[in-house]
Amino acid sequence: MEDNEIYSAIGEDGFERLVAAFYRRIPQDDILGPMYAEDDDLGGAEERLRDFLIYRFGGPPRYIEERGHPRLRMRHIRFPIGQAARDRWLELMTAALVEANFPVEIEAKLRAFFDSTATFLINRPA
Repeated sequence: MEDNEIYSAIGEDGFERLVAAFYRRIPQDDILGPMYAEDDDLGGAEERLRDFLIYRFGGPPRYIEERGHPRLRMRHIRFPIGQAARDRWLELMTAALVEANFPVEIEAKLRAFFDSTATFLINRPA
């Protein structure tokens, strides 16, 4: 399965379940919760991540139409992302993937993407 085929396999509902499961974990998290509190737009952050993932994995281009190029590093530079934040983000997203209960191949593709992207977004020394 190619990355751009994931949307057709899990649909809008699959990405909604995944991202909702992730964001349910954020408010009480001691590392990530304070970062999102500064944003004060948890619902908006959830929508942006969902739309980005839908676009990235073969769905409608709502994210691009509304926000343009993802520019992930630029959009995340204001958040202090060190190794601990990267690892916690990945931990919470992994738990969300387990909860979403996708087929093994899809979960593996998404895990690989999340792992590499979380590392790419590190912007503070360890």
